[in-house]
This record gives sequence, C-alpha cells and structure tokens, in this order.
Amino acid sequence: MTTTKIAFIGAGSVVFTQGLLADLFAFPDLQDIHVALHDIDAERLATAHGAARHIADRRPLRGGAAPRVTAHGERREALAGADFVINIVQVGMRESTRTDFDVPARYGLRQTIGDTLGIGGIFRALRTFPLLKSLGEDIAEVCPDAWLLNYTNPMAMNIHYLTRATGLTRVVGLCHSVYWTMRDLSALLNVPYEEVTYLAAGVNHQAWMLRLEHNGTDLYPRLDALIAHDPQLRRRVRVDMYRRLGHYPTETSEHSSEYVPWYLGHDSEIERLRLPVGAYLGIVDENVAEYERTRDALASGAPLSVEATAEYAPQIIHSITTGTPRTVYGNVPNHGLIDNLPATGTVEVPCLVDALGVQPTRIGSLPAQCAALNRGYLSMNELVVRAALEDDPRSVRQAAMMDPATAAALPVERIWDLCDDMVRAHAGLLQPSLRATLGH
Repeated sequence: MTTTKIAFIGAGSVVFTQGLLADLFAFPDLQDIHVALHDIDAERLATAHGAARHIADRRPLRGGAAPRVTAHGERREALAGADFVINIVQVGMRESTRTDFDVPARYGLRQTIGDTLGIGGIFRALRTFPLLKSLGEDIAEVCPDAWLLNYTNPMAMNIHYLTRATGLTRVVGLCHSVYWTMRDLSALLNVPYEEVTYLAAGVNHQAWMLRLEHNGTDLYPRLDALIAHDPQLRRRVRVDMYRRLGHYPTETSEHSSEYVPWYLGHDSEIERLRLPVGAYLGIVDENVAEYERTRDALASGAPLSVEATAEYAPQIIHSITTGTPRTVYGNVPNHGLIDNLPATGTVEVPCLVDALGVQPTRIGSLPAQCAALNRGYLSMNELVVRAALEDDPRSVRQAAMMDPATAAALPVERIWDLCDDMVRAHAGLLQPSLRATLGH
C-alpha cells in the first residue's frame, strides 16, 4: 500500500492541529499515513510534534501500520511528495491581530472578529498573500499533484489570490460555518441533525440556507414560529438578517455584523443585538493560553484531552484516498457555479468528494437580495487581490472605501488615513509595493 503523506503548514496552531489529527487517526482505513508538520516557530513545532505523537500512540490499534509523524523546520522538506497540504498559518499571530483592532479603534471603527472583511480582513489578507504565493510556488515544484486544503482566513480572499497568483487548481478552502449552523439549527428546531436535509450556498461566512427540510417538510415555518415567540432569538444579528432577507445566514452574529453597514455603527443596534465589540481579542488570548497548557502538559507528562472536530479536511483526505463518496462544503472559484455572482470570485458551495477529487456543485442563481449582498463582498475582495497582484496601493484604499461597515462608520479621508496607519503598523509583513502611504 502506498503511504499517504499529509503536510501541515502552520502546525504550530497546536490546538487546531490536534483536532484534525484526532479526526484523521480515527479512520481505521487511514492507518498507513505520514504526517509532516512544519512551522517556523521551533517551540510551537516541537509542541505540535509532541502532541501529534501523543495522539498517534493512543489511537486504537486495528492492524496495519501506525501513523508516522515527522517535524520539519524547512517547508519544502515537509512538502516533498505530499498528497495533501493543510494550510493553517496565521501570519503575524496575536500581535498583528491586536493591531488589526487597536488601530481602527482609534478611529472609532468597531470590529468583532476582524478576519474576513473590514479593515481587519483587508490587512490580514495582505500580510498572508506573500506566504500563500511562496507556498504555492513550493507546491508547484515539489508536490504538484497535491490537494491544498486551506483553513487560513480571510478564506474567500485567500482562495481568490492563491488561484490567481499561483495557477494551482487543486485548491479548496474549508470552513465549519455551514456545518455548525446546521447543527445549531437542528438543536433549536429539536430535529436530529442526521435527519435534516439542507442546501447552502453563497460566500464564506455569508452563505445562505436555501433549503432546510425534515422528511421532505420545509423547516422554515417552524423556525419562523420559534422566532415569533422568543424575543431573545430576535436579538441575534443572523436572525435579524434572516427576518429581513428571507434566508438564514451561515455564520455567527458576531461575524455577520461586520459584513453589512447596518449594525456596528449604531450604539442602539449594538445594545439591541448584544454585539461584543472586540470579542476576538479574548478568543486569541484564550487560544494562546490553551497552547501553553498543551506545551506544559507535554513537558510534565500529563495526559492531553483531545476531542474530535468533524472538520472537512480529514473527510476529504479519507474520501480521495479510499474512494468513499461524501459531501462537504468548500470554497472554490466561481466557474459557473452561481450565476448571479462574479465569475472571478470565490464561492461556498456543496462539493462531492471521492477518488476523483473535490467536485463543486452548480447552484444556479441565488435569491436576488442574497446575491446583491454577496456581490458587494466579492467586489471588495477583488480590489484587495488586485492590490497585491498589480502592486497597487490605491486599490487597498479603494477596497476599504467599498467595505460596507467601514464606509458606514468613516468619511473617506479618515478611511485613507486609517489605511496609512495600518500600512505603517504592518509594513514589515506586507509586500514592498504595498508599504507606501498615500495621504488623502
């Protein structure tokens, strides 16, 4: 049997790496695999390696070979001969994320998560693009047939840039928002998740539940009744958007509030919808604390508590390797998949996965109001990607001007000033052509 090699790029995101490995190692027919871990942080890489060995050593033995786990400080060594590449890199880590919040806050601009659109999303993308380009070039040289499974945000911008800048075609972006939205809705509606049939499509973090059924019966009327009788449900952004747009969005209220101009700019809406401004900074700090607990547990020989994640990457690897068909949701270039969204954009659609690879599903047209919102999202994405591809710092400012939440909060001169300050703060992580400050 040929060994399947899986390279983890950014494996120092230890907690996420552990969950993915727990899922991978749980497949009895994925015994003979080679997991190659890479990170530029030596301590985090060593911690990831120790955690991976811990998980591998404690998996049930079902016959066959045990998984092989190696650690690599050099990326091309980890990639050599890989069948799958999982990208979970966060360029700049906690310090850059804090900058993404602190600098805009001085302008009065509110963010909750800051990783998809908005000023935070723009600059997270711009500091990630150089990594994506060099990673793509390495893949093209040392493992050209590998599937690149990307988890790094901003998802849609990163996939758009990757496919344009590198020419790679075996690329899919993975996010758990559709899955967990359906899990949450199933619990809310008191219907077993396994018995629900659903169809979602749109863009990452702003896709739409187009169908939601149980035994052939539409579940939306039941959801409407629950909302009508529960005033606390009506204090969620995603519920508010559903009531006005007619289709339930597939991301949390904290995320969803940032992609539209209606909520974060108004004190009354923040209070009505209980929006936690700056919430992501607490999540980042907890992620660091959890990493440190894992590092310290390994050092002391204490047991690690690792839970399965139900993430898509292990499922894709299993399906392609064994030919087992299944459906996942993926972020892919819109090559005729959604008619009323830009052909150059990245869309989120169901994908069949089997031995032939990841095969996206054609959706047709979205409801007009949903497509209208998604088109604004993708237009802003296009400008950010263009800035990097064409070495055009003006496109960075134009993207910020077109971003709904930013445009709703600041006049245009302040937007350009904010971009200059963000460029100064992140200059060392941006490609040289985008380090210019432009003034008004």
